[in-house]
Amino acid sequence: QVQLVESGGGLVQAGGSLRLSCAASGRTFSGYVMGWFRQAPGKGREFVAAASRTGTNTYYADSVKGRFTISRDNAKNTLYLHMTSLQPEDTAVYYCSASTKIAVTTRYNDYIYWGQGTQVTVSS
Repeated sequence: QVQLVESGGGLVQAGGSLRLSCAASGRTFSGYVMGWFRQAPGKGREFVAAASRTGTNTYYADSVKGRFTISRDNAKNTLYLHMTSLQPEDTAVYYCSASTKIAVTTRYNDYIYWGQGTQVTVSS
């Protein structure tokens, strides 16, 4: 299995940027499709972005497309989410996750390992 630890969350003003990191340990990081999900207060966990095992293929939720960029460094066992033009509706706990699926997936149930989450708060 793999252990995931997120970092980089915080408080930012609307229009600002943040970069989240997810450090992985355990089994080979490059063997997993990786994703970011988020959960706002009172809402379910929603898909944000995903990257294939090599990072070549990426997929984004429509709500973040053009503003967020997912990337991974397999040599450093780290997943990133660079977030720009942040808006108050982006406020949520952001979770890093790992899937054993072959192809990039947006489905929550396809991800079997999860980090503890990092809080992102965007003030207006």
